Amino acid sequence: MPTPPASTGEQLMAIAAKNLMESIWAKQLLGLGENKYRGEPADSIFGVYIRHVLAIALHMVFVVSLIVPFFWKRCRFCTQRPRSSVLKPTYSKKLQYGITHKLALLSCVSLSVLYCILGIWSPLYWWLRARPKDIGAEGEYVFQAMAWAIILAYAYYSLTKESNEKFPLLLRMWWILLLILYAFFLFLNIHEMREQNHITFSIVVEILALLLSAFLSYASFCGRTGESSLTQSIEEPLLNDIPENSENLKPKVTPYATASFLSRMSFFWMKPLLDVGHKKPLDIDDVPQVADVHKADHVYCKFRNQLDAKGSGSSIAKILFLIDLKDVLFTGLLLLITSCTSYVGPYFINNFVQCLAKKEQFASEGIILACVFLLAKLVNSLSQCHWTFTTVHICICVRAALTAALYKKGLMLSSQSRQDHTSGEIINYMSVDAQRIEEFSWYLHDIWALPLQILLALVILYQNLGLASLAGVAATVLIMMANYPLVKMQQKYNKNIMEEKDKRMKATSETLKNMRILKLQAWESRFLMKLETLRGEECSWLKKYFYALSGTTFIFWAAPTFVSVVTFGTCVILGVPLTTGKILSALATFQILQEPISGLPDLISVIAQSKVSLDRVDNFLKQEELQQDAVEKVSKNSTDYAIEIQEGVFSWDPAVPTPTIRGLDVHIKRGMKVAVCGTVGSGKSSFLSCILGEIPKISGVVKISGTKAYVSQTPWIQSGKIRDNILFGKELEKSRYESVLQACAFKKDLELFPYGDQTEIGERGINLSGGQKQRIQIARALYQDADIYLFDDPFSAVDAHTGTHIFQECLLGILGSKTVVYVTHQVEFLFAADLILVMRDGEITQAGKYEDILQSNTHFDELVGAHKKALKSIDDMENSEILSSQVPVKGSSVDNETSVEDVNHEQLQEAEKAYEEIESKDQKENEKDKEDRSSQLVQEEEREKGRVSMWVYWSYITAAYKGVLIPIILLAHIVYQLLQIGSNYWMAWATPLTEEQRPPVTKSFLILVYITLALCSSLCILVRTILLCLTGFESAKQFFSKMHSCIFRAPMSFFDATPSGRILNRASNDQSQVDQAIPFQLGSVAFTFIQLLGIIAVMSQVAWQVFIMFIPVLAICLWYQQYYIVTSRELSRLIGVCKAPIIQHFAESISGAATIRSFDQETPFMNSNLHLFDGYSKTRFHKSGATQWLCFRLDLLSNLIFVFTMVFLLCLPESVINPTIAGFAITYGLSLNLTQTLLIWHLNNLENNMVSVERIVQYSRIPSEPPLIIDNCGPNSCWPSRGTIDITDLQVRYGPHLPLVLKGISCTFPGGKKVGIVGRTGCGKSTLIQSLFRIVDPVGGRIVIDGIDILTIGLHDLRSRLSIIPQDPTMFEGTIRNNLDPLGDYSDDQIWKALEKCQLGEIVRSKEEKLDSLVTENGENWSMGQRQLVCLGRVLLKQSRILVLDEATASVDTATDGLIQQTIRNQFSDCTVITIAHRIPSVCDSDLVLVLSDGNIVEYDSPSKLLENKFSSFAKLVSEYTVRSTNVDGK
Repeated sequence: MPTPPASTGEQLMAIAAKNLMESIWAKQLLGLGENKYRGEPADSIFGVYIRHVLAIALHMVFVVSLIVPFFWKRCRFCTQRPRSSVLKPTYSKKLQYGITHKLALLSCVSLSVLYCILGIWSPLYWWLRARPKDIGAEGEYVFQAMAWAIILAYAYYSLTKESNEKFPLLLRMWWILLLILYAFFLFLNIHEMREQNHITFSIVVEILALLLSAFLSYASFCGRTGESSLTQSIEEPLLNDIPENSENLKPKVTPYATASFLSRMSFFWMKPLLDVGHKKPLDIDDVPQVADVHKADHVYCKFRNQLDAKGSGSSIAKILFLIDLKDVLFTGLLLLITSCTSYVGPYFINNFVQCLAKKEQFASEGIILACVFLLAKLVNSLSQCHWTFTTVHICICVRAALTAALYKKGLMLSSQSRQDHTSGEIINYMSVDAQRIEEFSWYLHDIWALPLQILLALVILYQNLGLASLAGVAATVLIMMANYPLVKMQQKYNKNIMEEKDKRMKATSETLKNMRILKLQAWESRFLMKLETLRGEECSWLKKYFYALSGTTFIFWAAPTFVSVVTFGTCVILGVPLTTGKILSALATFQILQEPISGLPDLISVIAQSKVSLDRVDNFLKQEELQQDAVEKVSKNSTDYAIEIQEGVFSWDPAVPTPTIRGLDVHIKRGMKVAVCGTVGSGKSSFLSCILGEIPKISGVVKISGTKAYVSQTPWIQSGKIRDNILFGKELEKSRYESVLQACAFKKDLELFPYGDQTEIGERGINLSGGQKQRIQIARALYQDADIYLFDDPFSAVDAHTGTHIFQECLLGILGSKTVVYVTHQVEFLFAADLILVMRDGEITQAGKYEDILQSNTHFDELVGAHKKALKSIDDMENSEILSSQVPVKGSSVDNETSVEDVNHEQLQEAEKAYEEIESKDQKENEKDKEDRSSQLVQEEEREKGRVSMWVYWSYITAAYKGVLIPIILLAHIVYQLLQIGSNYWMAWATPLTEEQRPPVTKSFLILVYITLALCSSLCILVRTILLCLTGFESAKQFFSKMHSCIFRAPMSFFDATPSGRILNRASNDQSQVDQAIPFQLGSVAFTFIQLLGIIAVMSQVAWQVFIMFIPVLAICLWYQQYYIVTSRELSRLIGVCKAPIIQHFAESISGAATIRSFDQETPFMNSNLHLFDGYSKTRFHKSGATQWLCFRLDLLSNLIFVFTMVFLLCLPESVINPTIAGFAITYGLSLNLTQTLLIWHLNNLENNMVSVERIVQYSRIPSEPPLIIDNCGPNSCWPSRGTIDITDLQVRYGPHLPLVLKGISCTFPGGKKVGIVGRTGCGKSTLIQSLFRIVDPVGGRIVIDGIDILTIGLHDLRSRLSIIPQDPTMFEGTIRNNLDPLGDYSDDQIWKALEKCQLGEIVRSKEEKLDSLVTENGENWSMGQRQLVCLGRVLLKQSRILVLDEATASVDTATDGLIQQTIRNQFSDCTVITIAHRIPSVCDSDLVLVLSDGNIVEYDSPSKLLENKFSSFAKLVSEYTVRSTNVDGK
């Protein structure tokens, strides 16, 4: 049945209801109606409150949903009984809450406070305006404040008391719902605001509420509150559940290797490391390794493959380009995207201004423009961050390839190439030139990108200004032309700075290496003056560089103003109509154009610098290498000879007509012992170099059969542990290792070291004696178990007893079946040789067995005769009967049939036994002392932790002129910023919005005011730039002077414990940062901060509510920066720490290249170099990742502010906003994210680079030695006149917690007497000498010289009056004249006389340059013996009353030793001569002999009286030497 039609009344009621609902939902609910309670028309009372009711209802439902389950759970828990009385293990969970948790709670607090304030403000506002209250709104605000307080309590209880790892699900759902609700309410309020033409406080609060709820929604998506970790069980320990190798569970490879696409895009893969760095200071082990494809060995392998494929003549630049081609192309694409998106803002700014003036071309044009701006900025930020990150990776790869290639080349250089390139120069190739080539990676794409950017800018200008833009083109070209000569000047000055720096660093390296001899000779002040002179030359170019830089910086800052003045002036002249939109677009374009204008000259400069460095590196990599065919390796089965040399001619310098070694025909059978002897400079060491293939072969054939091991004359010791030096890359075999230590007589020495064979050795073995270094070398060779052993004078640095032990146990024992070739000056070791080679002037003059050569009455007889003469000096003191009875032979008599050799062997064993008995007591005491030694000599490099101290900043700021110029610099830039804003505002205000409107001022007045403001701002920039450069230059000078003064005044213990690489790193890299980087970075921070304040001020002028947006966003930015900086700072410090080992290993490897090659250890050392570089690359890789992690997030926040500002301005009514001012604010806002990012970037770079200042300041506070000169306490000019030395109860230790080395010794060295000091290694001989020179000061007792206590006078007054010939002969790079007379105090005649007396006159006269003959680095072109003779020449010139000889003749033959001793007797007949010698004849010639043992005086008397007692320690030493030497004569 059909339904009857409704009545008319029912229809009317239905229509009324429909209209009512439409009125409610279409007007009142949307807030479009007018409120009658506020005196405005409205359609319904219900519509006013519907929104408030909805908000209150939703909050009430949520609060009830929280409270009811909470109390129900509590009540239910209280009524429940435990199911079992058995106690089960429970575990406590400790939550380490992250920042998400903390910010979520803070957001809840903020929302509760905001709505509470709004609830109070609302009735107060209507009361003040005398209008009825909005009870619904007040109720909503109060209820929301209460709801958020309850939410806060619930969240806090749930997360902290119940230890939940996640936010509760109900809480997360509510936060997401609130985000939608608040967005809807904000939309309604903005619509109402446009209707009423005014902004209310509630809108501002709701904007902040929306932002906070957005963060809470993000937190709800993340879910987790922090990182949870189990702690120990409440009832039961969990130790068994923790794996023992928990440390190994740490990720070993960077998360980047396995990160997802989104994680890489957002740099989220860096968060684990940032979390670790936020909790504690990072250590090197906390930083994961880079992926295998990024490691140095992989990069170098690609480099070698490309080099082999392209050929050795190909360009290094091309090869470096190809090894990382994929990343190079990727960065090119990213830079293209970055360049294009950066011009979106200037291109559309005119359209946006028209939208603000309500002249939209189509509907919603403003919103679409805002979306375009946002998208462009997001893409720009993303591409910019990844371009930077990928470029850093390219830089690391380039540096890895170059470092590895240079290291490999350094190991393979020929002798001639090695002389052409000092170690300092090679290190500069690795550190300086590789750095320059690496930096070119940043400018690689600028070759095409800069012209593209300039072209895009000109297109935009032409679109807005027409033909007037051509004037802008001309101005741009003019600026580039003006900049070019300044850049060329900078390039020239920079090149000169680097050249002077090379000289300074070479001198610094040499000085640090020889600091001990400088202090002993009191030369440190003169050498410091030399370094300061070199620094002065460097500073003269640095000052010019700063002046040129002032010009380029002025042009950089003034360029946009100049171009805009020219362009706008041309517009006025040509009558081009100017509108606000065009002006703002042009200004934004000029600002962006600033970068390519200044970048093009920089690009030219960098290309030129990189080309110079590429040419230097390429030239070095093409240097001649060792001849690969110089030595032919023969299989053992094919020959009975271990070494064969046929018609060999060799020369260190092939250009010299006379070869170094000539006519060499040697055939050494397997298992033979071959001795090589001759006078100083006869070619003995060069003979060994022929076998090693180190010396260039002119002609002939060299064959070796089997592996080889080499012991050099100058010990080469690596920094590291003693065991590592002995094993030298081989696995530890305990039995073999122990036998090697025993054979080298090194076990007792290890017992004296605090950590045994795990003791760290200082640089160049600085904490070892000469004998210990030599024995480590021998042990290294023995452990290799090679077939052929080459020893270059191994016995010169050890005492007689130890030398005999090594000869018997090593050469005749372990190496009994090996082929051994040994060079020696000690004739007593020749008797055991199967073949003796006598050399003179580069030729083998005699060859054969000992007896056969001795009977030939030739040159060999002179050497043996000198030896016999030395023995005769002992025979003169007592007859042979007394001598033979000093050490009784086993048994009461010797059988007539017993051979002389057997008797001597028994006597030698007895002598060793007696000597060991003397040392047994000392050993027991030393074992006790060993327990007190608790620290290694060389520690890990000290680095500060945490924030760079404000004191460091203050010390830098006040270094120049006490900081007076800093306020002037800041004031100049503030005025500049105000003038810039004023001039731009003037142009925007004084031009009409459209061409139809009439401008407020005339065009001539417009441009006149603009030019005036531009000139004033340019003047401010000029003043600021000059003062900044002046301040930076003066600061650099002050820091250099303070650090080097402190280093040179540091005690010798500082240099013993500090590898030179650490000092060189500060003197080069850190000083360079202070010179050229830090002043401008400090200025950039201040200037960018002022610029940011200006932008914020301009944008807040449009609507003060925009300013409120900056507060939370800026707070988040600062939090991000603080969260990031703790990790970034430590990574920067670790980068500096990781650089020093690379340089140190590089320098060590170059100095020991011959030893490395002789053991065929090139590959292991190459791997070590690559491993060290991986340590550097991983810190730098993650440092870059951390920086881009920060920049990406800061860019997003800046983009949020900018887009919010745009949308906010679009939503404002036309009557509220001035389109001109709004467009002006948006123009400044275009650079907001860039400025804010730059500020954080500059802050981070500044703090990271301030680590360099921190490190320099660290070395500017080194504890100093006592004063060089003490006023009113200096000795007279004749002191010491007699040379009498009184030692009273002298006690010396090397550290506060270390045992005494000298234990209260007392004795007197009479003036004019010769005193010999003997004793085993470690007995205190060198310590006594160091105490005499005050290298180490006593802790008790005193030393008095001619009545003056040496502690009461200055160090220079003391050391300059004493002379010493050290055990390690030192020669400096330069000439013979400079080496004999470094201070220039003597005439050439005096120098020639000294050369004659030290047996070098004939050698120097034979050289073409005479006194100007070249001395290469470390004197490597002079033999060891000749170097010791040069040291003798120095003391002959000085003629001090007290002379110390510390193994002064250890490296010369016996005949030359005799001549030197005779020279000393004649020239220093009335002087006090203190001799430490291993050759007994040198000591027996003394007036007195002091025997030391474990820091105590055992005997002190004349040699003759000591020899009268056959049981005296000295008598046993003499007996041992005599017994050993009589083996030579066979009788």
